[in-house]
Amino acid sequence: MSGTASGQDIVVGVDPRADWHPAVGWAADEARLHGLGLRLVVAVPPLHEPRRPGDAPRHREAEDAAVQALAAATAWARERQPGLRTTASRLEGLPAPVLAGLTREARMVVLGSRHLGRLEEFLSAGSLVVPVTAQAHCPVAVVGGTGGSAEQPPYLVVGVDGSEPSKAALALAFEEAGVRGCALRAVAVWQPPVFSLRRGDTPLEDERRLLAETVAGWAEKYSDVRLDHEVVTGSPVEALAEAAEHAVALVVGRRGRGGYTGMRLGSVVHGLLHRAPCPVITVPAVAER
Repeated sequence: MSGTASGQDIVVGVDPRADWHPAVGWAADEARLHGLGLRLVVAVPPLHEPRRPGDAPRHREAEDAAVQALAAATAWARERQPGLRTTASRLEGLPAPVLAGLTREARMVVLGSRHLGRLEEFLSAGSLVVPVTAQAHCPVAVVGGTGGSAEQPPYLVVGVDGSEPSKAALALAFEEAGVRGCALRAVAVWQPPVFSLRRGDTPLEDERRLLAETVAGWAEKYSDVRLDHEVVTGSPVEALAEAAEHAVALVVGRRGRGGYTGMRLGSVVHGLLHRAPCPVITVPAVAER
């Protein structure tokens, strides 16, 4: 099964061995909101040793499972979003590099999460989240088992720290809030120094002023988006995860380009992929896209 998709499609990885419904549903909704197509993808590792007993049958089983999962996921996505343009692709290759490669042509890549532990994610051949997120050229959304438990009225959270990836995340967050018709909460995290040379020296006001200046231009452009912004103190991972406890999604910038193992993903993003209770959208800097 294969399909030719637009360079601005939403791409979703379908895992035949796991529950693909949360990721596919989130991706289908995202495609409808933006008026884009949805491309469903399963990557099947190649058959390296056809002469070794058992390898060929296992490979055929994997291909059959891919075909069945793609057919079921495509039918389910079309039922969820009638009229949605969908394509389905069974590609040969290891899932992580295949999906990372698709980030060069997609508007966004959506992945499910198996909630692997930190050790498991590096040892598991099926782990996608860290390596794909670390190498992505476009935003990557990681959707957990529940797809989020958003409060009403719904809101998005974006982490802001003044970096280039953070600015790209802020731009995407305003766009997402605009198409969803929901509020946006911009959060900067300040970690107080262990030692202070001057008593009463509080840079917190400087952080608040910087945050207000950073969001001002976007707030004017997206005047229909209700914006709240605040500086909180503590660990960035814990503070952002707490702020997004009932959010539609958490949007954060991603620094640097990691290798295949994703070891350079960044401690905050890495931590949020494990800790955040809602879908996490990571955004590379504009220059990386």
